[in-house]
Amino acid sequence: DYRFERVWFWGCIQGVRGAYYIAEGLGPDRAAPRRRLYSLNCLDWSLLTPASREKVARARQLKGRFQGDPSFQYNLADTSAEAAETLLEGGKEPVIKEETRLIATIEQIDKAVGIVPRGAFVKTPLGSVHENRHFEGLSLVEAKKLCSYFHFTEPVNLKNKTLLEKANLDPSTDFLDSLEHDIPQGSWSVQVEKGGTVVVLRSLLWLGLTFYHVPMTKQYGYIYFGTGEKNIDLPFML
Repeated sequence: DYRFERVWFWGCIQGVRGAYYIAEGLGPDRAAPRRRLYSLNCLDWSLLTPASREKVARARQLKGRFQGDPSFQYNLADTSAEAAETLLEGGKEPVIKEETRLIATIEQIDKAVGIVPRGAFVKTPLGSVHENRHFEGLSLVEAKKLCSYFHFTEPVNLKNKTLLEKANLDPSTDFLDSLEHDIPQGSWSVQVEKGGTVVVLRSLLWLGLTFYHVPMTKQYGYIYFGTGEKNIDLPFML
């Protein structure tokens, strides 16, 4: 119905009374904002309408488990008295629907730990990003290195690199941030399974995010199965 070029299953966020199953729809430009759908039973799907940056920023302040009800309302006064006061002064109610929190959490996870292998995507001179038809997978040696994987989001560290560092990069494939500089260091677990035929990366920051890649093939992807809560204790656990 939405004329997506491709649809993939993103994962599941488990709530107290139910779970949200998430799917993402992709268009021709893979770097364009994705449209997401959610379901409570894997049969009836609803489109998650993008929320304003202001609402998303407020939703990120919410703590605790999801309830599993999209219409459930959180009172901001319980988490941030200042934000609630600001809203009241502006004549708005200091409440946030769980649906908005769901959008904010998915975006946060995608931005922090949504990853792809190096070379899987190419950037055209016009700025759009497409799947690389010549990508045949990473070798087993390369697949074990964190620098062989990129965050599939707007780069931050890349802009801070010196001209000397950028000289060795290919602008068509190295246009994203690699995982080797992630903070805190040690937030990724790299494991080789099935006798070296599958490389699995697990995020320790967002527990439940698992990425896989079959070396020397085009097979890769990630999925999230968790509570939608960030592991803020990670620096003390490493």
